[in-house]
Amino acid sequence: MGGVGAAKTTAMPVISPLAGEPIKRVDAERLAGVLKAFADPARLRLLSLIQSAPEGEASVSDLTAPLGLSQPTVSHHLRILTEAGLLEREKRGVWAYYRLVPSAIAAIAELLTPPRKRPTKRAR
Repeated sequence: MGGVGAAKTTAMPVISPLAGEPIKRVDAERLAGVLKAFADPARLRLLSLIQSAPEGEASVSDLTAPLGLSQPTVSHHLRILTEAGLLEREKRGVWAYYRLVPSAIAAIAELLTPPRKRPTKRAR
């Protein structure tokens, strides 16, 4: 793709702010950018609506009525979530479909879980 309207994906930091060592400024800025994308009620609802949609994907037209927002506003929120790496966008003809990026959601959960609280992977 590329060009003026190309989406930039926010890279997730490698180290958690809760890992027991200081997080680098650049990593803190990246994580804060991703968390800002989460920190909006409409975006949280969008993530929920997309995840619960048939096939786990939805277009802007599928999302405007349930949110009660205009198409440009929904598109704006979807762009922010896509740029943060939380959604992926697939263009099919004139429509674009969005789906969650489970690995990005899992990475955020992992970064925000203190090490002693993380489930252990012991064989029993």
